[in-house]
Amino acid sequence: MPYMNEKNIVYHHATVTRARRERLNGHKSVVVWFTGFSGSGKSTLAHRIEEELHQKEVRTFVFDGDNVRHGLCADLGFSAADRTENIRRIAEMCKLFVEGGITSFGAFISPYREQRKLVRDIVGASDFIEIFCDCSLELCELRDKKGIYKRARTGEIGEFTGISSPYERPENPDLILDTGNISLEECATSVISLLADRGIIKG
Repeated sequence: MPYMNEKNIVYHHATVTRARRERLNGHKSVVVWFTGFSGSGKSTLAHRIEEELHQKEVRTFVFDGDNVRHGLCADLGFSAADRTENIRRIAEMCKLFVEGGITSFGAFISPYREQRKLVRDIVGASDFIEIFCDCSLELCELRDKKGIYKRARTGEIGEFTGISSPYERPENPDLILDTGNISLEECATSVISLLADRGIIKG
């Protein structure tokens, strides 16, 4: 059976819309994107916020960098091209979740500005919140319980962000969190306050 081409694909518009789902949920949906070095606290923070929002009956889901590579992106490596494709796939998933009325959290190093712009373009600027987990490389290495930085330093792991591959700091993130010096609780509170201030959730 031949593969379908663009001429055979027609977008189907459902009668149950995002607006109706949001009304049912009692909150809006958005993509919250955490970027920063490995070990900067992205996943820990995303899951902490999700727990707090779940208790407030907010529908959420966390897309974690390691987790998606066990399934959705298991076929990808860590070259610049593969990293971009990894981010593109996640962005498309996040977009679907937003349409489903679910606030999604993306915890990805996403080291290049173009990658993060890609997510913003796919999701839509009004539905994208970029949060920079600003933690020094030195502290991230000290936090490293899995030994991946040490393996990167010895060359066992190639193209590792901060060691053999660059990280481009966000130029205009929606929020900068000093995750090297501010507690997890304070960081979570800052993000939740931002969501409330923007009318995503109830204050």
